[in-house]
Amino acid sequence: FKPAIVKECIREIVRERLSGMQYDPEEVPELSRSLADCIKDKVKNAGFDRYKLVVQVVIGEQRGQGVKMSSRCLWDSDTDNYAEDVFMNV
Repeated sequence: FKPAIVKECIREIVRERLSGMQYDPEEVPELSRSLADCIKDKVKNAGFDRYKLVVQVVIGEQRGQGVKMSSRCLWDSDTDNYAEDVFMNV
């Protein structure tokens, strides 16, 4: 698993789909699902089809507050890896 390649896939999709969009709480659930599916498909098509992928998309409105998130999993540092990207519409 090469995080740099996956990060580029994520970045490309997120910027393409979210640039210039206004936050709409009614659209966020479907948009999150759609982005996660699109990212997973693109990563699998980039040659990572034999990997187990977990794609998590979080969309929130910027109003000056902070957000802290955490998750738990069983992690094997020899074989497991991750890629992430943060996008903020300005």
